[in-house]
Amino acid sequence: MDLKRGSWALAGTCLGLGFLLGSLSTRPSAADPLASARIDEKPKPPPAPPPDDGKLRILCFGAHPDDCELQAGGTAALWAAQGHHVQFVSVTNGDIGHWREAGGPLARRRTAEVEQAARRLGIRVQVLDIHDGELMPTLENRRTLTRLIREWKADVVMSHRPNDYHPDHRYTGILVQDSAYMVTVPFFCPDTSILENNPVYLFYPDRFRKPNEFKADVVVAIDGVIEKKLAALEAIESQFYEGGANGSAALLPKDPAKQRERRRQVRAGFADRNEAVAKRFRAQLADWYGKDNADKVRYAEAFEVCEYGRQPNRKELARLFPFFEEKGER
Repeated sequence: MDLKRGSWALAGTCLGLGFLLGSLSTRPSAADPLASARIDEKPKPPPAPPPDDGKLRILCFGAHPDDCELQAGGTAALWAAQGHHVQFVSVTNGDIGHWREAGGPLARRRTAEVEQAARRLGIRVQVLDIHDGELMPTLENRRTLTRLIREWKADVVMSHRPNDYHPDHRYTGILVQDSAYMVTVPFFCPDTSILENNPVYLFYPDRFRKPNEFKADVVVAIDGVIEKKLAALEAIESQFYEGGANGSAALLPKDPAKQRERRRQVRAGFADRNEAVAKRFRAQLADWYGKDNADKVRYAEAFEVCEYGRQPNRKELARLFPFFEEKGER
């Protein structure tokens, strides 16, 4: 509608019709659980930025409420134990990530799960209200992530790589990449203060090789916090114990003894996952911890420096990941 040309009558008609159609199109339908897929409660205010106390500020983005916890939960716990400020951000609300549930109830459940996981890790968490499976690398979403990074005054930003298997993962990676440099541009999102220095951007690991393979620039031993990470993952029952979008009722035994065994298997699977990271990147562990110490590491997390953010040297990486000296950094 063009109000500047004085089309007030037409504008009023269009506005009224738009309101009517909008209310009809968003009315929940019993046949379509996604008709009410957004979180229908009053949204929580975004977490306040941390104080300027000289500690590191880390912002980790994941496509869904469980991705950050899987990829960086141990390193986050290590940062938090030293008093650094860590926040996980789920870019979608996870509202289709279950075989039995969907919509607003699932989104609220998954938010509650990662909030519990965050308490166990000693960090903060935020879930954006974007539909699961529908994330796109739009200008609006680029602005949203840029503002979040600026408000957190991030030293370190993490995300998926842009060549991951899930479209939400890929587009999260693209959006995070696209915020690099833009966080320093004054007239992009001028409503938030720019960052004077571009953060260091890092990617989570995967096994995809096309168009490029993951390269482990930093590998962190998480043996001392592996139980804390596993406890955090246990809080995300909808995805792991119940199997998420590809699960089924067959995963949920009724016998209490079998339920305990199911939980034990899930926990053991995640321990094996981090053990595999340590084995895969044993040479890089030796580079950071020294061979003797690296040979003793059982569990690890790995990260790759993105070319689009600040390019840190080894000394700066050691400052941003202040865990290596305790293990005998060379």
